Amino acid sequence: MPRLAKILLPLAIVVVGVGAAVLLASARTAPERSEQPALGPLVEVVVAEPTELPVGVRGHGEVAAKRTVNLVPEVSGRVVEVHPAMVAGGFFRADVPLVSLDARDYELAVDRARAAVARTEVALERERAEADVARQEWDELHPGKAPPSGLVVREPQVRQAEAELEAARADLAVAELNLERTRLTLPFDGVVVSENVDIGQFATVGSVLATVYSTDLVEVRVPLEDRELAWFDAPLRPGGRGPEATVITRFAGEEHRWSGRVARLEAEVDRTSRMINVVVEVPRPFDVSDGRPPLLPGTFVDVVIDGRTVSSVVPVPRYAVHDGAVWVAEGGRLRIRPVEVVRSERETTWIGDGLSEGDEVIVSPLDAVTDGMEIRTIATEPAAVDADGGAA
Repeated sequence: MPRLAKILLPLAIVVVGVGAAVLLASARTAPERSEQPALGPLVEVVVAEPTELPVGVRGHGEVAAKRTVNLVPEVSGRVVEVHPAMVAGGFFRADVPLVSLDARDYELAVDRARAAVARTEVALERERAEADVARQEWDELHPGKAPPSGLVVREPQVRQAEAELEAARADLAVAELNLERTRLTLPFDGVVVSENVDIGQFATVGSVLATVYSTDLVEVRVPLEDRELAWFDAPLRPGGRGPEATVITRFAGEEHRWSGRVARLEAEVDRTSRMINVVVEVPRPFDVSDGRPPLLPGTFVDVVIDGRTVSSVVPVPRYAVHDGAVWVAEGGRLRIRPVEVVRSERETTWIGDGLSEGDEVIVSPLDAVTDGMEIRTIATEPAAVDADGGAA
């Protein structure tokens, strides 16, 4: 009997456990099934805010001197003096003698010319006196009658003496001019680009002693597409007053700016690039009083030309425009809206018609887009725009 109890007791425990498990399983209620809603993509939006756009037409160019001149002697002679500024990079003032030639021969020529003038003046006085005597003798011998010829009263001789005096005075003027030309000057402030002269050198007529350019103005030729010319009024004639421009360059790791003005358009379209060159003049490029470096010819610069101001335009990031349309969030759905692009800058596009104040413009990239698709939105800050009309 004890042996049978040892066998039946474990079986009873197992049967009771299975029965309890079945009872608990039958008493448990099944959880309710619920459908999860499909969520649309999460996109960032910026709120459209109409504003004014002061257009800045951007371009690039190379600085060039307004006037470049070769210093060439008009008379020959040995160089006896050279100005200290006659070195590459040397600055000089207007009308300062840069090179002086030996003037002794020309001084002697002036003395000879003056003596010739004095001699012809005496000859003229003598001829006039003799003409007066001849006139008196004719009047005494033939009262009331005109002489049959001017030779009788020495009129041709007087005219000849007068002509010889004029010629002598002209020779004196040439001699004085040649003497003046022994001192080589220029009528503007400038800087020496290169020089090939030294004391003792014999300079001949037409030889290039130096190359200089003026320092009052430099020019920047800015190639622009013809559509950019619609944003500002360029003067069509030299001397006209065009819009202001800002010339920007980097030197020694720092950005520097100069104020300039559009001076003119060049006379033809570039045959290769089909661009039109706009010339910007910058005054006082070598003024370093404010700590800027000089604006040297040959420097590559950025140029921003002040254009017209456009009202009621909406700035959006450039990547938010897709083939002439933007994506707008309306009531949790994406709408494709055609817009008018007024202008595109480096990172900003300016929209004219098509957007209203308060519209939510989608700026997130999406792989597949359909009009009316469900979306979720999150607001972001609009793109900052710099003072030149481009995105910062």
